[in-house]
Amino acid sequence: MCVLGDFAWDVLIRTNSELKKGGDTFGEVMLTPGGSAANVAVWASRSGTATSFVGKVGGDRFGQLAQENLDHEHVDAYLVATDAHLTGSVAVFVDHTGERSMVSGRGADFYLLASELPKSIIAESNHLHLTAWSFFTDPPRSAARTAAKIAKAAGATLSFDPGSFQMIEQMGVAPFLACTQDLGVDIFLPNFEEGQILTGLSEPGEIAQRLTVLYPGALVVLKLDADGSYVHQNGIGTHIPPATNNLVDATGAGDSFAGSFLAHVLEHDSAVEAARFATRISAWVIERIGARPEADARLTALLSQR
Repeated sequence: MCVLGDFAWDVLIRTNSELKKGGDTFGEVMLTPGGSAANVAVWASRSGTATSFVGKVGGDRFGQLAQENLDHEHVDAYLVATDAHLTGSVAVFVDHTGERSMVSGRGADFYLLASELPKSIIAESNHLHLTAWSFFTDPPRSAARTAAKIAKAAGATLSFDPGSFQMIEQMGVAPFLACTQDLGVDIFLPNFEEGQILTGLSEPGEIAQRLTVLYPGALVVLKLDADGSYVHQNGIGTHIPPATNNLVDATGAGDSFAGSFLAHVLEHDSAVEAARFATRISAWVIERIGARPEADARLTALLSQR
């Protein structure tokens, strides 16, 4: 599969107590690899799927480190380097309860152009994954839409993660739908808040049903955080319970779910089993810090269950 979109470095700040205005506290400050699309690519690769990544980085040391990181994760990276913009970065604030908030800078990943796409890499992939972070501004919207057309013309399937309920609100639901509904989405991977914003509904089953109308024919997998996930396919809905509620850091949980889900479903063609697998992987992630914690024996065991 091929994933197109953002690679960014997360400056992760985790507090051990409530952060008060004007106050000071101890915590953890870490620089970790991230970016929603890159996270999905890494988790698909960790789950055993041959994965390529297309994105844009700065011609700086952090861009070089991005290449090294994806090489380390066995992701075949096609990174366009530019001296006009810095490699993307995101400030990630994780509070003492494990919930996270992010402030995204406009790095090089926001300036990927259609003319810079490696068309052969996209056309040769069986599946293309896109995230909404490639649609909130143009560029890189035109590049993402062009990639979707190339992939679909070559017979590939397409998955899409709507990315951020707050950014959808700022863009407007109608404009967001206007530039994503015609992509030919086969697998739609929203979280509850994104589904709620897009449909105006509040019950998971109703949200998923409505999304199959907005994105006709799509398999809808609704990520429900502490409540697990909800799979809606061919008119049938299935709730997948959570594998843990021991939340340490929610950063990248949805991306790990998406990457491992896609790896499983593309191989085994069972959305429910893929969601169960992905739920176990994302549970491992939220019990640790960062979007891509280093693998341990437990993760290796979980991945072997694919």
